[in-house]
Amino acid sequence: MSATEPTPGLAIAILAAGSGKRFGGGKLDTEVAGQRLGSYALEAALPLGKPKIIVSRPVPEFANEAMACGLAQILTNKRAEEGLGSSVALAAMQASAAGAGALLLLAADMPMVTTASLRKLVEATRPGSPACVTYPHGSPGIPACFPADWFAALAGLEGDQGAGALLREASKLTLLEVHPEELADVDSEEDLAALKARHRL
Repeated sequence: MSATEPTPGLAIAILAAGSGKRFGGGKLDTEVAGQRLGSYALEAALPLGKPKIIVSRPVPEFANEAMACGLAQILTNKRAEEGLGSSVALAAMQASAAGAGALLLLAADMPMVTTASLRKLVEATRPGSPACVTYPHGSPGIPACFPADWFAALAGLEGDQGAGALLREASKLTLLEVHPEELADVDSEEDLAALKARHRL
């Protein structure tokens, strides 16, 4: 993996602080087709800039390796046990502190997300109007890109409330339809086995 020229004014956060209890632990470091599961999301984001990986303790090895190679920064969420909202809030606060114009959010356990889709989200984001993917059942969710005027709302999230809760209430929103396979996340060993079977990994 290698980084390219960053997208000006864009902050990127990869959410990787979940406990992975349903998987039995160590989910993001599980090998899939010769590389760690979490590295696929990183690989998709890198052409847009250097991501910040939001982690808890212990830090996943894929994140340590990315930092050691200069491909990403690590942000430790000391409130990770409170739920997903705390990780999204941390990402938004960091983006605001850095003076970013937009924040791209994606999850580390979604290995099929493509750079092309992430780039479309960034390009579609406007002041007051985030851009996000739409799931087959019609709900908006991440990956998503938020303009700076949304950072305060994101920073106020807590508990298990993620960015999707805000997106569902948005009055202005650009929805991007992607191949359903890009939205597959790995929550359990069964999910991983199914993914490997579909793609012969």
